[in-house]
Amino acid sequence: MGFTDLVSDAGLTVANNWFATRSYVIGDAPSQADVVTFKAFSGAPDAEKYPHAARWYKHIASYEAEFGSLPGDASKAYTTYGPESTELPTNPKDKPADDDDDDVDLFGSDSEEEDPEVAKKHAENLAAYKAKKAAKPQAIHKSLVTLEVKPWDDETPLEQLLANVKAIEKDGLVWGAHKWVEVGFGIKKLQISLVVEDDKISLDELQEEIQEDEDHVQSTDIAAMSKL
Repeated sequence: MGFTDLVSDAGLTVANNWFATRSYVIGDAPSQADVVTFKAFSGAPDAEKYPHAARWYKHIASYEAEFGSLPGDASKAYTTYGPESTELPTNPKDKPADDDDDDVDLFGSDSEEEDPEVAKKHAENLAAYKAKKAAKPQAIHKSLVTLEVKPWDDETPLEQLLANVKAIEKDGLVWGAHKWVEVGFGIKKLQISLVVEDDKISLDELQEEIQEDEDHVQSTDIAAMSKL
């Protein structure tokens, strides 16, 4: 039957369902079928009500400058394309209000009464699904930090200060390169890079721990920080 109307609610619903599983009117690349169908719309479909049709419309609009060069027969009408029947599921927005997606059981049975074997298999599948979901690795968020450690004076043994800082070991903390930066009057401060896992390391607590070395450390400061 093809698309018979791309303006009314009924016609747009048919188109929306058609594009729910397709990127193009036909095939796997834009063609004249998309061009003639695109031109049959009065404008961009409502993205709230027809999300799939709106997504397709926006995508095809990006090819507008190339419409004339796309493959296919430009003389065909848009009614040539589309479903064989318009008896497609209605727009999900139109489903009864008492339908609850939370009741959908991915591993359930169509019948209300399951035999014990089916019920057992159902439980096993559900348990396996939950276990796989729980085992899925979580993203690890890290930060690259430049930390400055200021000694008390020019007589502070800097190499000992550095050794004390790098002696701090924690899960989620990796010390990097360092250098000494002149601050005046013969005093040099330590500037050291480190990578931390954000969920494991508190920079405030790390600074407090470094500053516990009161014989060598006057103060600490975060000079720079960026997410990795």
